[in-house]
Amino acid sequence: MDFIPKNLIFYKKDYIILEKKWGAKMIRIDRKEYLDFLIKSKDKQIIKVVSGVRRCGKSTLFEIYKDYLLKNGVEKIQIISINFEDMDYEELTDYKKLYEYIKSKIIEDKKNYIFLDEIQHIDKFEKVVDSLFIKDNVDLYITGSNAYFMSSELATLLSGRYIELKMLPLSFKEYYQARLEYKNLDKKESKILKTLMQYYNEYIVNSSFPYTLQLENNLKNIYEYLSGIYNSVLLKDIVARLKIADVMRLESVVKYLFDNIGNLTSISKIANTLTSMGRKTDTKTVEKYVKGLVDGLLIYEVNRYNIKGKEFLSTLSKYYVSDLGLRQMILGNRNIDMGHILENIIYLELLRRKANVYVGQFDKNEIDFVVINSNEVEYYQVALTVLDENTLKRELDALKNIKDNYPKYLITLDEVLPNTDYEGIKIINALEWLLGEEIKIKNL
Repeated sequence: MDFIPKNLIFYKKDYIILEKKWGAKMIRIDRKEYLDFLIKSKDKQIIKVVSGVRRCGKSTLFEIYKDYLLKNGVEKIQIISINFEDMDYEELTDYKKLYEYIKSKIIEDKKNYIFLDEIQHIDKFEKVVDSLFIKDNVDLYITGSNAYFMSSELATLLSGRYIELKMLPLSFKEYYQARLEYKNLDKKESKILKTLMQYYNEYIVNSSFPYTLQLENNLKNIYEYLSGIYNSVLLKDIVARLKIADVMRLESVVKYLFDNIGNLTSISKIANTLTSMGRKTDTKTVEKYVKGLVDGLLIYEVNRYNIKGKEFLSTLSKYYVSDLGLRQMILGNRNIDMGHILENIIYLELLRRKANVYVGQFDKNEIDFVVINSNEVEYYQVALTVLDENTLKRELDALKNIKDNYPKYLITLDEVLPNTDYEGIKIINALEWLLGEEIKIKNL
C-alpha cells in the first residue's frame, strides 16, 4: 500500500483505512495476525524482520504498528522511521551515513523504536543492524522485499538475534472481509449480493495485493498496477542483482512456471522445454533464474517429502505463485486449470497457518501437501470436485494408504459432501476452510 500517496492514508486501530477524495470510499483491512506478531515482540531484545513480496503491505503494517505505539505511551520523538524507496532518504543508502543519522536521532534515556523499510537497498546494511542491535535502548524493526536480504550469510550473522514474519498478500478471508466492508461503505452503489463462489472467482482474477481493492474491479487498472509490481520484482530484485542480460529468456521461465503451478517439474525439464521452443538454454542458467524468482518471492518452490522413508527428496519440486492475479495478467485465459489454482490458494493458506509445507510421496501416490511442524504432521489432498465416484475413490485411497494416525484432509469446492468423515479422512469445503470457520464433521 506504500504505492498510495501519503496524503490519502490515515490509520485507525488495527485496520488499514484508505480514503479516496474523488470517491469518498474507504476500505478497512484487518491484518490482525501480523499486527499481533509485532505487538507481542515489542521491547524484546530481538530484531523483528518482516519479509514479503513487494506491495504486500509491509510498509502499511509498520504505519499501523507505529500508530499503536503512539496510542500506548510512546512519544513521536522515540520513533525513527526510514523507507529506503523514498527519495528523501537517498543519501542514507551509504551504510556509514545511515548509522550516523540514526545515532544522531537516538534519545539516550528512552526506548527508541527504529523502522528500516526496504532495507535491501542498502549495501552492507547488516553492519548497521548489528550495531543497533547491541544498544539496550533500541527496539529494531526491518523489512525487505526479497529473500536475498535474508541470505544464509546474513541469517548466520544474526543467528539467534532475529525473528522473521513472512508476510503474504491478502488471504481469501482478508479479501472477502475487505470487499464486504467496501460495499457497506459505498452508499451510492446498489447492493448486489454475491455468493462466496463469486467472491472466490473475483479473488483469483483481481489479485490479492491490497491496493487492487481500490481499483473497483477495473481489470485494466488492476493489470497496469500488477504490471508495475511484476516489472519492479523482475528488473530491480532479479535482473539487476543477478546481472541477467537476456530478460526475455527470464520471462520465458516465468511463463513456464506460472503455466505449470502444481505440476511436478525439474530444472532440466524447464531447460529442455525452452530449448524445444527455440529459446536455447541450459540447466545452470535456468537454475539461476528460478532461484532469482524464488528469492524475489514471486514464486514458491515446494520440495518433496517421502512419507514412508521420512526423508526429504532432492528431485522434482512443485511451484506456486505468490499472487494469482499476476498469473492471470501474464497468461490471460490460457490454461485456467481451476484445480491447480485452488491448490495454489490452499498452499499459500497452509503457509500462513502452518509454515512448513511439502509435497508428499507415499509409494506411488502423491499427497498434495504434508505439513510438518515439530510433533505435528498433517496430510492434505486438494480436488476441485470429488462428485465423480472415481475421483473421490482416487483421492481417498491416496490418504487411506498412509497407516499412521495423523490428521488427513480432503479439501474440495464441493458443497454436497463436506463436511463429512470417511474412515478418519475429513472432507472439507474449501471456502469454509479458507474463511477459518469452525467446521462440524459428520461421520458416515
